[in-house]
Parts: sequence; C-alpha cells; structure tokens
Amino acid sequence: MLTRRIIPCLDIRGGRVVKGVQVKGLVDVGDPIERAAHYMKTGADELCFLDVNASVEKHALSTELVGAISRELAIPFTVGGGIRSVDDARAILRAGADKVAVNTAALTDPTLLVNLAGEFGRQCVVISIDTRRTDRGWVVTTHGGRRLIDRTCINWAGEATDRGAGEILLNVIDADGTRDGFALDITHEVARRAAVPVIASGGGGSSEHFTQLFEGTDVSGALAASIFHDNTWTPNKLKETLANNGIEVRL
Repeated sequence: MLTRRIIPCLDIRGGRVVKGVQVKGLVDVGDPIERAAHYMKTGADELCFLDVNASVEKHALSTELVGAISRELAIPFTVGGGIRSVDDARAILRAGADKVAVNTAALTDPTLLVNLAGEFGRQCVVISIDTRRTDRGWVVTTHGGRRLIDRTCINWAGEATDRGAGEILLNVIDADGTRDGFALDITHEVARRAAVPVIASGGGGSSEHFTQLFEGTDVSGALAASIFHDNTWTPNKLKETLANNGIEVRL
C-alpha cells in the first residue's frame, strides 16, 4: 500500500467555499483562493474543488476561479461539478486542474467516461459517487445527493472504472459534514473490489476516524472539509498524528 493521501475539499457555491451537513444548510466558510493557499502551505497532499450546485442549476464551472486556485498550488488538483462533456473537461484541465471529477453526467451517459479516458487518459478521470444507505442497501444519488437512482454503489463503481475512470471519490451522503466517522462498511467494500485508487469522503471529524479508516480499509486517501475549515486541524497536524499511530503518510 502506498502512503495515504490527505485531501482538503473546497465545496463551492457562488464562488465561495461552503459547508453543511448531508449537503444541506450550507453556510459560507471562506474565500476559495485563500483556503487553497492555506491548505497548500499546511501540508495537503492534494486539493479537491467541487461545485455543489452546478448539476442542479445546470451552470458551467468558472474556469477563471479554477485558474486562480491552480496558480496557488504545487500539488494535484481535482475539479468537479457540472462537467458534462469532453469540451467541458478540456476547459477545466487547461485552466489548471490535473484531474476532473464527474458524477451526474456520467450516470446519464456512461460513455462520457470512455470519451474522457480516451481523450485525456484515465489518470485524469475521477468518478465521484454520492451514496446513501436505503432499505435496498447502498444506492447511488445524483444532483448533490438529492435524487436516489436505481443503481447500487458497488455495481456503479465497477461499471464506471470499467468504462475508464482511473479513481473513485466515494462520498457517503449520510455521513457528510457530521464528523461522526467514515462509513467503513461500504468504503471497505468499494475499496476491496476496486481496481483503481479510492478516496473516502464523509464523516471525518477526528484523527481517530482517519486512523480507523486507514486501518480498516484499503483506501488510497481521505477527503475532508469541516475538520480543516474551522482550523481544528491542519493537514500536517493530522498527518503527524496518523504517522504516530503507524499510518504511512507523506510528511
């Protein structure tokens, strides 16, 4: 297993960083350019930018904002939200992103993943999966977790990677913003079956949660927002604590 990655996330709405619980009650928590620079300086392994309303409002991502953030970074930068075509992805990559994350558009047309991988290489293509637990098990959602669809998380993860996704960003909506811990059961199952790296998202609220995640699953990294936005932890502080607990991280 390679060293585990710690990835702060910038959830963006209207050009500002926002955060809520289970993608509800979003509140402003800062300027994305300032946040990106801060996380870069304090030890983030990568950074993720997700426009949380792009699919719902059907607007395009701001290449200007992506470019401004990318100029602050010397680490890998993933951008998602509202990417519906190869041309959309090309614009984001030209603006400075290293990888593009797709969700709703790939579910609507899975050939998008084939086309993106063919054009840019699968190393640039992240399938972002928002999942919820239901009486049918873990199912996939779209539009920022608002709509349930008739696909299981496990099956969609397998299909998406078969079609060209080179990484899975698994966001458990039930845990999002709660700081109550990662959903280890579904995360373990997706990571166990996946032939590509898996990033866990949703629920990280303490160093113990991250230790449990890395000890209990084969995920490549963990994405978090709230724990960093309120300055309770920096990426470096978290990684130092994880290293002291025997977790291989990049110091």
